[in-house]
Amino acid sequence: MADKGNDPAAIWQSMLGEMEKGFNSFANQAMASPEFSKVMNQVGGVSAGAQKQLGELMEKYLLAMNLPSRAQMVGMSERLQSIEGQLNEIKAMLHQVHHNSLATDGSAGAPRPPRTRRPPSEGEPK
Repeated sequence: MADKGNDPAAIWQSMLGEMEKGFNSFANQAMASPEFSKVMNQVGGVSAGAQKQLGELMEKYLLAMNLPSRAQMVGMSERLQSIEGQLNEIKAMLHQVHHNSLATDGSAGAPRPPRTRRPPSEGEPK
């Protein structure tokens, strides 16, 4: 076995571990400062403003291209879901009405009474 002091992988691993510890301590100190919090708050505000402007720009672009916006598509989707729900209710009611009409109709599927009268024979008068 090779000596751990001469093993390049072990040296590389210990060097990375020390660099990671140093970076973590530096990041913890930086994040603890009020300046860091202020800068991050400003970056978040700028990002939110840019996102809002991009959304408005896209809505204007879609309007100019005569295409629906995201909000319009969401509204259309909600209306379609409502219509599908109503259609399913109508379908269930029609199925129930059809089932009830078959149950009350004597000719469809109901047992017939036995025939007690015989047809006339060939030699008998009608």
